[in-house]
Amino acid sequence: MYHATTREIEVSVEPYYLAEQSDPADSRYVWGYRIVIANNSDQQVKLINRYWNITDENGQVDEVTGPGVVGEQPVLNPGDTYEYNSGCPLDTPSGVMFGHYQMEGETGESFDVAIPAFSLDTPGIQRTLN
Repeated sequence: MYHATTREIEVSVEPYYLAEQSDPADSRYVWGYRIVIANNSDQQVKLINRYWNITDENGQVDEVTGPGVVGEQPVLNPGDTYEYNSGCPLDTPSGVMFGHYQMEGETGESFDVAIPAFSLDTPGIQRTLN
């Protein structure tokens, strides 16, 4: 599990490989990930937008932006958590993802909440560190 906290908003990520959706012979590798956002602050926040930086093992970068997550723009009161699952395909057996959520506080102030960097690694692949 990977964690990052910004302004008392904690984002936890748990990636997992989806072998049944992957086809290594066709250079298709798919991961799912579960995200939990916990509002440990004393104010209500709303998730407005998301930004993802997805980098495969060859250094190819794909940036994804858009409103909300999985079609929702959740509002989290103090003490609330919000959980969702999503996925990511790559053309390589490993990669890394990170990003941020644009949140809006009760006063209308916008701020970014970090999504921790997490690795996408195909199980059983031998790694060589440079």
